[in-house]
Amino acid sequence: MNGLRRTVRLPDATQVPAFGVGTWRMGERKGSRAAEVASLRAALDLGVGLVDTAEMYGEGEAEAIVGEAVAGRRDSVYVVSKVYPHNASRAGVVAACERSLKRLGTDRIDLYLLHWRGSHKLADTVAGFEKLKESGKIRAWGVSNLDVDDMEELAAVPGGKGCAANQVLYNLSRRGIEGGLLGWCRARGIPIMAYSPLEQARFPAAPGLAAVAKRHGASPAQIMLAWAARHPDAIVIPKSTRLEHLKENIAAMDIALGEADIADLDRAFPPPRGPQTLEML
Repeated sequence: MNGLRRTVRLPDATQVPAFGVGTWRMGERKGSRAAEVASLRAALDLGVGLVDTAEMYGEGEAEAIVGEAVAGRRDSVYVVSKVYPHNASRAGVVAACERSLKRLGTDRIDLYLLHWRGSHKLADTVAGFEKLKESGKIRAWGVSNLDVDDMEELAAVPGGKGCAANQVLYNLSRRGIEGGLLGWCRARGIPIMAYSPLEQARFPAAPGLAAVAKRHGASPAQIMLAWAARHPDAIVIPKSTRLEHLKENIAAMDIALGEADIADLDRAFPPPRGPQTLEML
């Protein structure tokens, strides 16, 4: 098996990798830059085809690190970046994208997301996204950290139904989106991108998780990742700067959880019984 070959279908029928690497916290320390570039290059060498970043990460430095890492093989990498809410006016989103493109050293961003809901009208943000899409500077656009009410408002504005993905916090210990948002997106063919699928390496010490991990000869982290990736319409983007952790994460994509596994994990981490407020990190 090769879990890296798994893909998720966007609303426009584009197939994108179901596994990618995140870059949150990268670019914050100059002394770590070389190691961070090397970690991304190692991921690409192993076949990872999606990298997620944002203008917020390291105030643009993470994008520059991504740009250095993908130089020479840009066409084989699906690049996702995000715009600050305060930059997401009709004209502001275009200017922000231009800055991101320069830092990334590329002529297009494959998926460009609104990082979270801000004060600018969604209609204006969408208008900016659509202008970028028409000019070829982005291939698709989406959102991050938007709950059901926000998504409904988005869908009602001109062009709002063009949303390609919603990047949200989702892992075994944070299952709130299952109370409504996941179903809402699924009904409209909008995949989710699960950020912090490993809860920032704070693995919950639950007997049920340990039991499933033992059953598969895997680590608890691998089971958490396999669980988040079990949905055919979910993209997972764990961050790892250490090669052994990266390889472990990639191997998790080949773990197939059975009904007994899911039942054990549901008992250890009960799903929500109804709608919950969307959590953010």
